[in-house]
This record gives sequence, C-alpha cells and structure tokens, in this order.
Amino acid sequence: MRHPLKHLRGNAIRELRGQGLQVDVLGEDLQSKIIEEAQKACRIVNAPLVYRAASRVPFSVLKYAMTLDGKIAASSGHAAWISSKKSRSRVFELRGRSDAIVVGGNTVRRDDPRLTARHGGGHLPMRIVMTQTLDLPEEANLWDISEVSTIVVTQRGAKKNFQKYLASKGVEVVEFDILNPRDVMEYFYDRGYLSILWECGGTLAASAISSGVIHKVFAFVAPKIIGGKHAPSPVGELGMVEMSQALDLIDVCYEQVGPDMLVSGFLQPIPDLTPVIPSADETSAIDPTVTPYDSSIIFFYKTWDPYGAFSNFSPHPIQMRDENGNYATWSTVEHYYQAHKYVGVDNPLARACVEDIKCAKSPEEAARMGRSVQRRHPDLVRSDWESVKIDLMYRALKTKFSIYPHLNNMLLSTAGSVLVEASPHDLFWGGGREGEGLNYLGRLLMQLRSEFLGESSATSESSILAA
Repeated sequence: MRHPLKHLRGNAIRELRGQGLQVDVLGEDLQSKIIEEAQKACRIVNAPLVYRAASRVPFSVLKYAMTLDGKIAASSGHAAWISSKKSRSRVFELRGRSDAIVVGGNTVRRDDPRLTARHGGGHLPMRIVMTQTLDLPEEANLWDISEVSTIVVTQRGAKKNFQKYLASKGVEVVEFDILNPRDVMEYFYDRGYLSILWECGGTLAASAISSGVIHKVFAFVAPKIIGGKHAPSPVGELGMVEMSQALDLIDVCYEQVGPDMLVSGFLQPIPDLTPVIPSADETSAIDPTVTPYDSSIIFFYKTWDPYGAFSNFSPHPIQMRDENGNYATWSTVEHYYQAHKYVGVDNPLARACVEDIKCAKSPEEAARMGRSVQRRHPDLVRSDWESVKIDLMYRALKTKFSIYPHLNNMLLSTAGSVLVEASPHDLFWGGGREGEGLNYLGRLLMQLRSEFLGESSATSESSILAA
C-alpha cells in the first residue's frame, strides 16, 4: 500500500522500481476481491501509524480478560487467573509490540504487577502508572527499573515527598494540572510513542474510552462464571442509558485461544489521511507563480519531510523584537507563536506561561503547553488573538526565511507549486484530512515566496541599471 500520508508517497516505490524490482500497489495496479482484502489487511497492519497521524495521540489498545458473566475479578478483588496460559502468552506478544503499558493506581495497589513482556520477543515496553492522588505503596514491582523504566503521571502537587522517593528509585514522575487520558496521551505523542497497551481497571478504562483515546479492544473471554454483585467489570460508567448508545466494534475478529475466546475490534474506523489537492484558482490569487492549469503540489508536514523546514516546528531559532523593542531569541517559530497568545496580558499567570513556553525543550512541548492553557484558561489569552495570530505567524516566518539563506533558496525553488501543510487534523493552518482545511500556513509561505521573488527581481533590475 502507499504511505498513509500523501505528501510522503511515492519515494520508496520509485526507488524500488528504479532498482528493477516489480512493485504492485494495492488498489491501483491490481484489482480483485482478494486484493481488496489484502489492502484492508495492510491498513490494519499499519493502523498504529495511521491513527497516530490522524489523532495526534499514540495508537491505544485496551486489553482485558473477563469471565462469561463479565467480571474481571471476584468480589474480593482476586483475579489470578481468569484467562488461560495460552491467553496470557498472547498478552505477552501484545506487550512486545507496544511502546508502553498503562495501568492505574488501583492495579498497582491490588495486583502489584511487573508488566514485563517475558515471551514477547525481547522488547520490553515502558510502564506508565496513572494516579491522581499518588496513593501508591512504597514497595512495588514497578519501582524496580533494572529491566525496564517506569513513568508515574499524576496531578500537580500530589504527595511531593513520595515524588522524591520515586525519583530516588529512578522512577520518572510527570505532573499534569488536571490528569486525564487525553492530555496524557498527547504528552506521550510528543515524546514519540507510537503504540500503547492499556491494562487498567474499569474506572480508568471508561475514562480513556470517553476521552476518545482508545482505538482498539482485545477482550479475552474465559468459560467461567464467578458472579458477585460487587465484582468489578472491565469498563466502568460511560453514562449510557439505552442500548442504542452502545459502542459497536468495527472489523470484529473471533479467535479461540486455548479454552478462551478472544474478541477484538476497532472502536473507531481506520481514518483515511489522503489530503485533497486545494483549488489552484484560489491559490493563484495569492501567488501569481501558480497557474490554474499546470501546477504541482508540494506537501509538507513533519520536520523530517523533504520540505520539512517549511514547518513552523522546524528547529531554526529566530530573533524577534519584544514589546519593549528589545530582541529576544525563540527556539522555533512555534515557540514564538504559542507564547504570544499570552503576551501583554496583565496577569502573573499569563507572564509565567510566556516564560514557560519560551523555555520549552521542543516545539511540540511548546505547542502542548500553549494549547492546554488556552483550553483551560481562555481568560488568559489576549483579547485580540484571533485578529493578530495570522500576522504574528507571518512575521515569524518572514524572519526565519530571511535569516537562513538555504531556507530562502528552498522556498524560492518551489516557485510555481502549491504549498500545502498536510496536517490531517489542523483545519486552520493545515490542509485537513479531506481538503477541508484552510491551509493558512501554506498560504503565508506562498505569499512570502511571492514577496521574495519580487524583491529578487527588483534587485536584478537595479543591478542592470547600475551596470
């Protein structure tokens, strides 16, 4: 199959064909019912990459084992073992294909798990504990990081002394203003995680599903009945009161694993990330070098793309004047853009936010901080933000492409082409998943390109006249 992101398509295929290899693209070079099934299988295999690109969170799988009557433990909390040894071996394989495993505080207190892959092929995933209160035991298998690391994510300010204790054990602690699965997964997306396995209890599972971060479910159903009015179930309260509200799994598979039945399926359809080419008529009005009838499209998105330097996330520091007329250095255009949501606001929290964003270790972290504060504290955002944000981005981009000659040359080399920021999820700065985005980043770059070309032409004319 072709790469799920259109702006990265074709390079590998051309390279392989250039070496004399036959490459057939599913759904294009070959057409049949069997090929349709193969194409679907390829999409499922690549689901982690596709989901991560579409949703800006790692691909997340919820795994649990339950009895026929839907219990994950007895009323006493005892749960070893619901599923068979063969099922547990399958879980080790799932762990071996994951970057991290998520559990909640209840699981640590009740089960004291190790969360190692064992027979999962040698790869040991990171272990993540989500707990608001940090009410955890001092002695736990997860604090032993001799084989694999553990990260504890918690609410800001929770049990500072215990945080220090965990740090002394080598356990990383990350604080969040408000602990919820969406923010935690966005954070681990920024850290580069691709696939995460959730092995948590029903309360955290329900929260993760409600937050929209669970993409697939693996349910091991054992032929056992345990009963119990207060015995826990795999998913807690979701607020549903009618069967019509129930979540249906997609592409459901049934597989017998020893005496157990494994039911798996997607909670969300695998997204189509193919960006649609924008209107050349509209684009040519912005940039005269683009003709409506013969224009190529250059997609860019991530900083490692061939044209990744066009991104506002590219690692090119810029110097910009502050409100006092002094020059300040910003690590990236994104740092400058996010911080200026709060510049000039007469509030100590807003000023602190500006400094925190400026010191962010990466543009991804700066973006996460800026968006998080904007979402939780809209009162801290400057009142004129919507009317000035395009101009702020434009000035930062112009500075970047003015002080780096190689970037300027790269931009000028695209004359005649439509530039599209191919983010499938940003409908303002990007092109959107189906071309519904406004692509303002691409528009500003084409505007800059037109201005630079005009300046270059004027300089050439002046040189000729001088000669």
